[in-house]
Amino acid sequence: MIHDEEIRRQVIEVIAEEFELDPVALTPEATLYDDLGLDSLDAVDMVVALEKKFGVKLANEESIRSVRTMADIFALIISLKPAGQ
Repeated sequence: MIHDEEIRRQVIEVIAEEFELDPVALTPEATLYDDLGLDSLDAVDMVVALEKKFGVKLANEESIRSVRTMADIFALIISLKPAGQ
């Protein structure tokens, strides 16, 4: 069973590696576009990397558009994890 804190750690690991960011900068309140300097193309890459890592589908455009901060990403991934994991 993967706990929420472990999911947060893995999300940080994936994003830090994908975009060569310092994991320390990936705080829950960090904004993707302003604080981390990501753009819309990076967002697509992020979705692909997270889908691959967690085996979930993030293709719901509405939920992806609502993601602005690292906390939003954590909440989205946690909400999509299969029951029992």
